[in-house]
Amino acid sequence: MFKKILLIITLLYAAAAFAAVDVNKASAAELDGIKGIGPSLSTKILDERKNGNFKDWSDFIGRVGGVGEKTAAKFSTEGLTVNGKKFSAAAVAKADAKADKAAKKDKDANAADKKAATNKNKKDDKPADAAPVAQAPAAATTADAATKK
Repeated sequence: MFKKILLIITLLYAAAAFAAVDVNKASAAELDGIKGIGPSLSTKILDERKNGNFKDWSDFIGRVGGVGEKTAAKFSTEGLTVNGKKFSAAAVAKADAKADKAAKKDKDANAADKKAATNKNKKDDKPADAAPVAQAPAAATTADAATKK
């Protein structure tokens, strides 16, 4: 009987040790419980979380300095989750591709705006190599002509 109780307690402890810790809900102590996360990293995580919850692993990796894909994969195997999801390199790559596509779209839009502004300025400006136009002297009036005679 004692062995059965000891086995159950051991299994419960093991289950608790492998329980998922969500980065958006965990305390500093729970984050420190993840192998590889120490007090300084848990402080960085909590400071970034004050700016808003992490949307996904890509957001977590981008906002927390010192965490890359390899580190995120290790944390995930230790039980860390973001919004209940384990780390997936494919999901991060997909999110990065989506972000790159959005950045390219913004860059293209900015380039088009800049080109349109440049073309407008070219139309408004005189060419730099154009010769100045000399004006002919005004014709003398009859009163001026009479006084000169």
